[in-house]
Amino acid sequence: MSGIWRQNNTDRTAHFPRATPCRHPGGHGVRNGAYRRLVRVRQSTARILAVLTSVTAALALSGCTVEAGTPGPAASVTFPLPPPPTGNTPPPAPSVSATLPALAPLPVPDRPYPVSRRILDLSRDDRPLRTVVLFPSGSYVDGAFDVADGRFPVVLFSHGLRGSPELYESRLVRVAEAGFIVVAPTYPHTSTTATSYDPLDVLNQPADASAVLTAVLALAQTEDDRLAGHVDEDRIAAIGHSAGGYTTTGLLSTNRDERIRAAVVLAGSSLSGAFTGPATPVLFVHGDRDAVVPYSYGRTTYGQIPWPKAFLTVIDGGHADYLTGGSPASTTVTDSVLDFLRATLYGDTDALARIPGGAAVDGVTRFESTITFPTATPTSSLTPSPTTQPSPTPTPEATPSPTATAQPSQ
Repeated sequence: MSGIWRQNNTDRTAHFPRATPCRHPGGHGVRNGAYRRLVRVRQSTARILAVLTSVTAALALSGCTVEAGTPGPAASVTFPLPPPPTGNTPPPAPSVSATLPALAPLPVPDRPYPVSRRILDLSRDDRPLRTVVLFPSGSYVDGAFDVADGRFPVVLFSHGLRGSPELYESRLVRVAEAGFIVVAPTYPHTSTTATSYDPLDVLNQPADASAVLTAVLALAQTEDDRLAGHVDEDRIAAIGHSAGGYTTTGLLSTNRDERIRAAVVLAGSSLSGAFTGPATPVLFVHGDRDAVVPYSYGRTTYGQIPWPKAFLTVIDGGHADYLTGGSPASTTVTDSVLDFLRATLYGDTDALARIPGGAAVDGVTRFESTITFPTATPTSSLTPSPTTQPSPTPTPEATPSPTATAQPSQ
């Protein structure tokens, strides 16, 4: 059993730089005893290693740019990754329903929450997993902000190669202020701060993500922790961009975590392995001019999903341009992802009904789905709050550090 320790944590007012998230991994299959598959895995791994060796230096030099007031240029690194496996996953079973799994509805927030930020220093064995937690904030008590009243769904976010939670934080704040607790680990060998950078370590990241989720849920059961009583452990989604998208599909396949009841894959694909476990609705978002993770890779993985699913194509979109700024594509993607999360985790039928019309913008995006959508009715959506920085400015929390135990993925 892997151990996770919360060594210390800090609650403080969020600082939200906008970012150009980046990069993408190759991947290979996990041995399952079948000779044919094993050969395919070894061939794929050899190709990936050769390609990644040649581009690691370029990635290290270009990396990601954080927008500080004005947008910075997006890093552009192109490399021909092998396509996702096509023979490892059975075709969608005809018995699988195209209707979202039943979920008792929760009251949907009618206003954006202020958002606070907390750092958890976690680990899985010898793998440090510094984790950013963004949450709807309430009262300022004993030098830190409490979580707002109520219980909130959880969104587990995975960053891309040479990325970090901070580089995506401006978008993750939008998720948190809509009434979700965002949990975003920093992966030890693929992040901006990695001292030993290894793109293939993405294979270990689904297990990292599950362990972090287990640790956060354990804290929510700890009486004196600020998360106690505020986490709805039955309503959890996973989101990932690029390498994080591969991490997210790993949570639905080779490292299946059955606590995940919805997923969003941004410019990602799959590592390998059949998608297993209970029906989990998945939203794919992919630019059709993505030069890092080709559009066809996302389409292939979408075709392998046997559950309710949707695909939002960003017309002329690249690898990450729709994740920054206020362009029509960026607005459409953000609103669609939020409505998908409201529908799948809050049981919000109005949000579900808004998706088809909101996600298809002439000349900007295309949308397709196997999900059964109700008829849309007029409704007001959340508008961004003027500030997500509550005051006064908090100071680091100095409470004792409890211990949480990581369980294997279910």
